[in-house]
Amino acid sequence: MKPSIVNLINGLILIIAGLYGYFGITGSTGTASVTALIPAAFGLLLVVLSLFWKKAPKVISHIAIVLTLLLFIMIFSRFMKVEIWKEAKYIFLICIVSNALALFVFIRSFVIERIKK
Repeated sequence: MKPSIVNLINGLILIIAGLYGYFGITGSTGTASVTALIPAAFGLLLVVLSLFWKKAPKVISHIAIVLTLLLFIMIFSRFMKVEIWKEAKYIFLICIVSNALALFVFIRSFVIERIKK
């Protein structure tokens, strides 16, 4: 699968997860936290980067992998702090899997490009 498509899918998953976390989980309890929108903000950035992928693929792919890695680390650390398996932990798990797959595809594409040279 192409890194640009994986980046777009990852961004959309993050947007949906972030909005669900804000409006669905924290919104229903009346304790809506703006930090629940962090994955949605990163997802929006990744979707915007996907729109410009063909113009500068090297630059955009490096920016996307840095953002994805940063979010992966943030979400994984938060995932480890949540002790009870509730909706929030499942949302974190979905974001972790999505980011891990995107990182795998990015790194694989970098390795393939390096081998071609």
